[in-house]
Amino acid sequence: MFALSSGMPPAAIAVVRVSGARAGAALAVLAGRLPEPRRAVLADLKDMNGAALDRALVLWFPGPATATGEDLAEMHLHGGRAVVAAVAAALAAMPGLRAAEAGEFTRRAFLNGRIDLAEAEGLADLLAAETESQRKQALGMASGHVSRAVEGWQDRLLGLMAAAEAELNFGDEEDVQLHDDCAHRLGEGMKMLAAELDGWLARPGAEVIAEGLSVVIAGPPNAGKSTLINALAKRELAIVSPVAGTTRDVIETALALDGIAMRFSDTAGLRAESSDAIEMIGIDRAKAAVEAADILLWLGPAKDAPEHARAILIAAQADRWRGDAAAEAEAARCDLTLSAATGEGMDRLHRMIVEMARTLLPREGEAALRRRQRDALAEAKGWLEVVPGSREAGDLILLAERLRLAGGALDRITGRAGVEEMLDTLFGRFCIGK
Repeated sequence: MFALSSGMPPAAIAVVRVSGARAGAALAVLAGRLPEPRRAVLADLKDMNGAALDRALVLWFPGPATATGEDLAEMHLHGGRAVVAAVAAALAAMPGLRAAEAGEFTRRAFLNGRIDLAEAEGLADLLAAETESQRKQALGMASGHVSRAVEGWQDRLLGLMAAAEAELNFGDEEDVQLHDDCAHRLGEGMKMLAAELDGWLARPGAEVIAEGLSVVIAGPPNAGKSTLINALAKRELAIVSPVAGTTRDVIETALALDGIAMRFSDTAGLRAESSDAIEMIGIDRAKAAVEAADILLWLGPAKDAPEHARAILIAAQADRWRGDAAAEAEAARCDLTLSAATGEGMDRLHRMIVEMARTLLPREGEAALRRRQRDALAEAKGWLEVVPGSREAGDLILLAERLRLAGGALDRITGRAGVEEMLDTLFGRFCIGK
C-alpha cells in the first residue's frame, strides 16, 4: 500500500510512503535501484515506461524494525500537486500496490506489534492536538506511559495467578514450595492492586483535555454575559443588547487559555419566570449548562449564585456602577470586579480561570485515561475487590477466576483481546498516510 504521509500539497516537501512486501520492488522500479538501508540518497524517479517523475530523496527500511513492522520505502518529493499525483499514479500502476485506507499504516503497526492500542489512541490524539495540554497528554500516551503501567499490573496479576494455579494443581507435590495461607496472600495482593487502580481512576479523565473544560457564563438578564464572552473570544460572538432576554440559547465557543482547551458558553439570563415560552426553554437550557459546567462564571448578586464547586463570582459592568455605595458593597462579596467593556479585571479573570482549570487537569507527567480505558480499568478493579471474610475470599478457584477476568479487562486497554469492532472506529480517525 502507498499514501502521501505529509501535509497536502503544495508544500516544499511531500513524503510518500510505501509499506508491505512489494515496497522494495516498487522503490527499485522508480529509483532504478534499492539504496542502502536507512540512508537517504538522491535519485531520479521514473515510471515503468521510463518517463521522468521527479528528482527526490529516497529511503529504504527493511522490516520488521520499521514503523509498520513491514518493509517500508519513503520518497521525499518536491511538494507540488502534479508531482505527487504523478508518483501516486506510477505506484498505482504497479502490480500488487494500492492506495492505503485511512489509518492503515498505524493499524498495521498495531497488528504487527510495533505499538499497542493505547499508544495508537495517543497517536490519534497527537494528530488532532490543538493546544499545549492536548499535545503533552497525547505525547505521553503515544510514548507508552499508560501501556507501561498496564504491563506492570499484568505482571503482578500473573504472579498472583501463578501462585493460585500452583496451589490448585500442585499442592500435593513435595518439590513445590507453597504458603500455608495462599488464599489470604492472594486476597492481600488483589487488595493492593485494586487500590493502585483506584488511584488511577481518581485522576481527571482525558476527555477534559481532548474536548476542553466547560466554562459557563451565567447570571440574570442584562448582567453583561454576552459582552464578557465577546471579550474573551475577541470577536462579536453573541448579540449585545439592553433588551432583557436577548440571548435565548446557549452560545458556545472553543478557546485556549495558556494552552488549555476550554469551551466557553454564554447562557440565557436566569430569572424565575417569563411570559415568553422560547425564553423559558433557553432558561432551562442555561440551568442544565450550569449544572454540567466544570467552571462557573457567575455575573450577578453573590446571594443568588447557584451552588457550584468551582464558581467565580464576578461583579460585572463595573464601568456602570462605580461610585454607587450599594453596588460597591455588593461587589465586595464577589471574587473580582470586572468590566468587559473597558478591560478592567480581565487579566485577573484569565488567571483565576487558568488556576482553577489546572486543578481539573492531570498533574505534570501524569497520564490521564480515556473513557474506554477507564471502563476497562474499573472492571479490572471490580474483579479484584473481594469482601474480606466472605466464602469467596477463601476459595482459591473463585479467586483464580477473578484474577483471570481482571487480566482480560486489562488486556483490552492495550488491545490484546476483543477489539476488532473498535479498531475500525479508532483507525478511521487517522489521515490516509498515517
